[in-house]
Amino acid sequence: MNNDFPQLKLENQICFPLYACSKELVRRYAPLLEPYNLTYTHYIAMIVIWEKGSVTVSELGKRLLLDSGTLTPVLKKLETHGYVCRERKADDERCVLVSPTEAGWELREKLKDVPAKVGCNVKLDEQEAKTLYYLLYKVIGGFNSSN
Repeated sequence: MNNDFPQLKLENQICFPLYACSKELVRRYAPLLEPYNLTYTHYIAMIVIWEKGSVTVSELGKRLLLDSGTLTPVLKKLETHGYVCRERKADDERCVLVSPTEAGWELREKLKDVPAKVGCNVKLDEQEAKTLYYLLYKVIGGFNSSN
C-alpha cells in the first residue's frame, strides 16, 4: 500500500461525506414524493414557489442554485402535472412568472409532513442541526464568492 499522497485518501475528502449524506437524504425523499410524480428537484422548486406564491424563473434558479437548462425541464414537468402555471409578465415579456395552481396548493397540504418524516432519519439535536445548516451555507457561500 502506498501512502505517498494522503490528500488522495477517501477519509481526507470533505466532499465524500457531503456527497454520501446528500445522496442518502434525497433517497429518503423518493418514496414520499413518488406518488405525486415528484423528484427531489421538483419538490424543492415547489417549496420556493409555495413560499413566494409567484416567482420569476430567474429568481427561482438563484434560490435553488440551478441554471435555466436544468430548471426549464423541471418546470415543464410540474406544469404537465398541473402543479404550476407559467406566464410572461405583461410589463416585461422576457420575464416568466411561475405560480402554483389550485392542484399545486393542494399538493402543499399533502406534502406538509415530508420534512418531519425525512428529518426523523437525521440524528442531530437542534443545536447540531443549526450548526450544520450554518456550516453548509458557509461552504456554499465560499463557492459563490469565488465565481
